[in-house]
Amino acid sequence: MSQENVEIVQHGFEHFAATGEPHWESFDEAVEVRDHDTMDQDGYRGHAGMARWLEDWAAAWSAFTMEPEEFLDVGERVVMVFRMKATGLSSGVALERQDAMVFTVRSGKVLRLEYYNSRQQALESVGLSE
Repeated sequence: MSQENVEIVQHGFEHFAATGEPHWESFDEAVEVRDHDTMDQDGYRGHAGMARWLEDWAAAWSAFTMEPEEFLDVGERVVMVFRMKATGLSSGVALERQDAMVFTVRSGKVLRLEYYNSRQQALESVGLSE
């Protein structure tokens, strides 16, 4: 089942990269999003909440790209590590860093998405270390 979870996340990322929209069919109606890179937020719930998170996140950048580096199978969770290149909307500052997301997948749907600004933080969140 966990390889299927990896494939769900990979397909979802490919869809997002191609269209700029999440592959909504992959996300549970009650999906929870938690962005650990943003200090003052309680999380986002449901498809509408996830769409709002994406808008909030993208609002900080004038441009960004995400290049996947690895997908790690951790049972019902999948860690997606990627290289992010972005330019700040207000500052114009360019940055490049390795970020990660942890997807909790059950019954073929993503129930939870957690965003981390480092591979190490994501791995620690699933009980792994470097």
